[in-house]
Amino acid sequence: MQIDRVDLYKYFGKERKGNQQGYLNVYIAEEPCTFDGKDRERPAMLVIAGGGYQGVSKREKEPVALEYLRKGFNAFTLEYSIDADCVYPTALLEGCMAMCYIRENAEKLFVKKDKIACIGFSAGGHLTAMIHCLYNEQVVKDYLGERAKLTRPDAVILSYAVITSGKSSHAGSIKTISGGNEEIAKFLSMEKRVHKKVCPAFIWTTFGDGAVPMENSLLYAMAMRKKKVPFELMVFEKGQHGLSVASEITAHSKVAVVDRVSMWVDLSIGWLRERGFMMNCVNGE
Repeated sequence: MQIDRVDLYKYFGKERKGNQQGYLNVYIAEEPCTFDGKDRERPAMLVIAGGGYQGVSKREKEPVALEYLRKGFNAFTLEYSIDADCVYPTALLEGCMAMCYIRENAEKLFVKKDKIACIGFSAGGHLTAMIHCLYNEQVVKDYLGERAKLTRPDAVILSYAVITSGKSSHAGSIKTISGGNEEIAKFLSMEKRVHKKVCPAFIWTTFGDGAVPMENSLLYAMAMRKKKVPFELMVFEKGQHGLSVASEITAHSKVAVVDRVSMWVDLSIGWLRERGFMMNCVNGE
């Protein structure tokens, strides 16, 4: 496995302010490079961990990337800015830089440039939803210019994601990403930002989540339904917030190991494969 770390601000020639992050960790499988005379390209998965925009959960970062790596994806994890340094639009721009970097360097990363997905957990799910819906915002175009057209994901996975700034909000995440600005908070209620050109989504959560209520996921699914954009929705009965892959690998206690919930990984991969997210050696392309 080849591992690299990319400074996104340096790559794009942008100024890094304060304690801003904006680094991309790259996980590329080492394997025979050809199949029927062609490079063995893989679909890509950009992983965005949660942490309430006040930290980044290690349990939702590399372990998730490795799950997708072993299932035929080349994987990437985003180190995005947190606390006061992440306030909109900073985190969004860092996420868009990551998407752009992967697509712009698809050949050397052995990635299919039209099969790049993004997965986010909790507040990282909110950032994923921003990339999902706001990739075409003027603030992204102003920052990246023509390269902004490379930022739209081809599929997203939202894992117990923070979505709304309304009644079922995770107030801490919304307050941090909005900088306490009520107008920005209202704008970043992502169920209201869904539009008909967003890519399909796989959404999962649990009935037992006491931190980010399942209503966040339901609101987003209903918004996609209204725009007639395909999605798949899973609501597991048991499981607390922050389960990650819900196995012993990521568990911080026994209650964070929930076998049925751990099925979400294979279910999401099955959904992605139905959408053409496969290696050349699998689909023969």
